[in-house]
Amino acid sequence: MSSIAIILLVMSALTHAGWNFISKREHPTLSFYLAANIFGTLCVLPILYFYRSHIGMIPSAVWVYVSISGFCLAVYMALLAGAYRYGDLSIAYPIARSLPAVIVTAGAMVLGRDTNPGWPYFIGIIFVVGGCILLPLVSIRVFSFKKFINVSCLLAVLSALFISGYTIVDHEALRFLRERSGDFFNPVNATLIYMVLEAITSSIWKGILVLISPNERKNCKVVMRELKGAAALTGIGIYLTYGLVLASMNYVSNIGYVAVFRQLSIPLGAIFGIHLLKESKYPPKILGIIMIFIGLVFVGLG
Repeated sequence: MSSIAIILLVMSALTHAGWNFISKREHPTLSFYLAANIFGTLCVLPILYFYRSHIGMIPSAVWVYVSISGFCLAVYMALLAGAYRYGDLSIAYPIARSLPAVIVTAGAMVLGRDTNPGWPYFIGIIFVVGGCILLPLVSIRVFSFKKFINVSCLLAVLSALFISGYTIVDHEALRFLRERSGDFFNPVNATLIYMVLEAITSSIWKGILVLISPNERKNCKVVMRELKGAAALTGIGIYLTYGLVLASMNYVSNIGYVAVFRQLSIPLGAIFGIHLLKESKYPPKILGIIMIFIGLVFVGLG
């Protein structure tokens, strides 16, 4: 693994944790994420113009995939905003970020895409689940299920489910796009085009969800009046993260290294929450974050 790949992936982890920190600090709402997504989409929209000759070659099934994925993205952002409003970044972020690695692999097994994960995967599951259990606890000696029955943890788990949903759909869509279009699409242009289409459909679904919610319609005015800069930074961060990960893939011999190094964002996000937002740093939380990180490394190796 080259030093360039390491630098790009560390930057990606910092960017991902960074835009989550910004959105948490600004008391996030779906309207905030809608504005962020629109800013981010405008940044990547020129890609679609560059590949405009490819648009007509996209199979109809892919348009269905991208619509479903955009809906999952919109709901995930709505749930994540709620998780951040009601709880700590250092708890909600690790849960929402780590559980999809387990759920997606299990989904791949069900779909027959990965029928024989190695033993590190199952060890990783134990560490990830154990770490998520520890996160909300004040003390290991005083275990209470009440710590887990709260709005923030529930929304974080639900957001992880929708992250898993769009990840599985995206994987299937890109595979379909490459297999059914001959040599017209390659891994790079297929991913870039799909990313922009997903950004557009996600913005549309977020807009629909905002329109049907009176509270979110009110929040839109607040965002455009007071939070435009923070929303713009968040939107740029969302798609810059994706671009850095894509660029890093050109400098690794094993794509598994990318999956492992991306998990650096989990301890970074927790650090931002604990030190910059002054969230609690009880020993079980610290231990849980470490266990989740180790578990995800094992899942990546498996």
